[in-house]
Amino acid sequence: MAGSNRKERRAAAKKDAKSSAKSSGTEFQPSTEIDEAGVDFLLKHPDRSGPKGKTLFELAEERQRELNKGNPAKANLDEDNTPPGERPFNDEDPIGPFGNAILYSVSLATLHLTLDVVVYSQYREDVIWSEILQRAGKVLPIFFVVVYLLRVEISMRFPTIRNLFFLVVSIAAGCYMIYSGNVNGYFYIMKTAPPIGALWVWSVVEMNLYYALVSVVAVVGYLWWNKFEAF
Repeated sequence: MAGSNRKERRAAAKKDAKSSAKSSGTEFQPSTEIDEAGVDFLLKHPDRSGPKGKTLFELAEERQRELNKGNPAKANLDEDNTPPGERPFNDEDPIGPFGNAILYSVSLATLHLTLDVVVYSQYREDVIWSEILQRAGKVLPIFFVVVYLLRVEISMRFPTIRNLFFLVVSIAAGCYMIYSGNVNGYFYIMKTAPPIGALWVWSVVEMNLYYALVSVVAVVGYLWWNKFEAF
């Protein structure tokens, strides 16, 4: 009995709420129509005139300057403290020509060793590691000197001449590799292919992209013109 009375009271309360909402005109009425003000709001262009006041970056910069006034030691961190004549630690080439010479010479000597093993395997010869390591050790200081001389500051000042030099070297090395592989005997190829191949790869890596593409096109054209076979 009490439960039914409670349900009746809830139903009556809902009816009273609906009737009061209708009488006051506050009941939400969904509609698909839009008035002229709404159309103007939707078609209004955003304001592209920029910020009217200070931006957050400017406010942060002002705040940082205020903090730096009370702490001069921290303010000096933003200044360039690199001594004259020395390279900054975050420069594009932090290791310098000497470091580049070590890095490139070791990489080229490793490439020379790899090509030596590949040539031996191609002609089904037994790999004599002592001779291969000895030859790689001999070319290591040569690569170091050449890379160092072409990485010093005076060489880097003339990028066009440097690119042209590597372009000539890469074309000559690539064409000679193709010629030697198609004309000379296997013993001669085993001796000359590793150093020339390493020189060819290095010269292509050192060039800018457009010069490298010209080098590749020239070598491929030489291969096609003479009807040689790639090996």
